[in-house]
Amino acid sequence: MPQRAWAVIAGVGSGTGSSIARRFAKNYAVALLSRKSSNFEPIVQEINDAGGKAFGINADTSDAQSIKMAFEQLKKETGGKLAAAVYNVGGGLVKKPFLELKEEELEAAWGANGRGGFLFAQEVLPLLLAQAETSPQYPPTLIFTGATAALKASATFLTFAAGKFAVRAIAQSLAREFGPKGIHVAHAIIDGVIDIEKSKNFDLGPEAKISPDAIADAYWFLHTQPRTCFSQEIDLRPAREKW
Repeated sequence: MPQRAWAVIAGVGSGTGSSIARRFAKNYAVALLSRKSSNFEPIVQEINDAGGKAFGINADTSDAQSIKMAFEQLKKETGGKLAAAVYNVGGGLVKKPFLELKEEELEAAWGANGRGGFLFAQEVLPLLLAQAETSPQYPPTLIFTGATAALKASATFLTFAAGKFAVRAIAQSLAREFGPKGIHVAHAIIDGVIDIEKSKNFDLGPEAKISPDAIADAYWFLHTQPRTCFSQEIDLRPAREKW
C-alpha cells in the first residue's frame, strides 16, 4: 500500500513504542521521537530495511524548546502531512511513601506526562486540523497512552498517578474541543503488565501480560474508526488481570 501521509510516535523504545511504529508503518511513513537515539535507531532501521519509511528525532517532550525544534525538523521531512500522532511517553514511576517524596520526583512525573502531553498536542493538532480539511481515508487521530493509575491512585505511587491523571484530563478536554472539528482524540488505559524486556522476569502465569503488538493493533483500530463512531477512551488488559 502506498504511504499517503505520516504518523508520529513520541516515546519509542524496544517495547510498546516500537510495536506502534511497526503497525502504523504498514500504512504511513513514521517519525519516532525519543530522548535517546539508541531507543529509536533499531526500529528505524528495521522499518526502512523492510521497505517502509522511518526516521528518528531526539527530543525531550517535557522541554518546550526541545519539542518545538523536533517538530520543525519533522515538518521539513514530512511537509506537515500528518495523519496520526501517538503520545506514548511514561515516566515518574516512583514507589515511595508520601512523606519521603521529593518535589523533583513529582515534577519529573508531571513533566513527562502532563507537560509533555500538553506540548506534544500543541504541536500536532494544527497539523492534524490541516489534514482534516482534505477528507482523508481515516480521521486524523491523536492517541495518549494512559495507565491504571489514570483512574485510581494507589498508595506510594502518587507521582505516577498525578502524571497519568493529567494525561487523561488533557485527552478528555481535547476530545471535546477537537472532535467536532474532525479530529479523533483518544486515551488508552493500559491496565496490566506489558510483555516487554523489562517484565520478562515477572512470573505472572500464562496470558497474564499485555502484548505490545496487540496494543498497537488497538491503536490502529482507534485511528480507523469513522467520525460517526469515535471511542474517547478504551481500556486494555489481559484476561487474567483483576479489575
